[in-house]
Amino acid sequence: MYYKLDGHRAVRCSNAEWFEWFAIADHRVAETWIDDIQVTRVFLGIDHNAFPHADPALFETMVFSDDELHPVRRYFIWEEAEAGHAEMVAMIHTEMKSAAARAALAWERVYERLKA
Repeated sequence: MYYKLDGHRAVRCSNAEWFEWFAIADHRVAETWIDDIQVTRVFLGIDHNAFPHADPALFETMVFSDDELHPVRRYFIWEEAEAGHAEMVAMIHTEMKSAAARAALAWERVYERLKA
């Protein structure tokens, strides 16, 4: 299934429409920098959910640290993705504050908890 954004809403579209839209669209819908950590939210445009009858996974929050990409969470709708992005930023800030650490160390700690 292919999707394009109409404002903040993902709309199902044909293969040809998707290729035309995706070629010129800005897929990054949010970006937050915390020291040298980059948290991004992107619109994927293709369902990345591995479960056949579940909601499509169309947005993804990713964290870039030390030139490494860490895919973190995927979401169905804009509002979920927006909240997930804010939650990730807040977790890194909270860890930085509680550990008196810079963003890179805080992210490592958050990432280890998320993997568990």
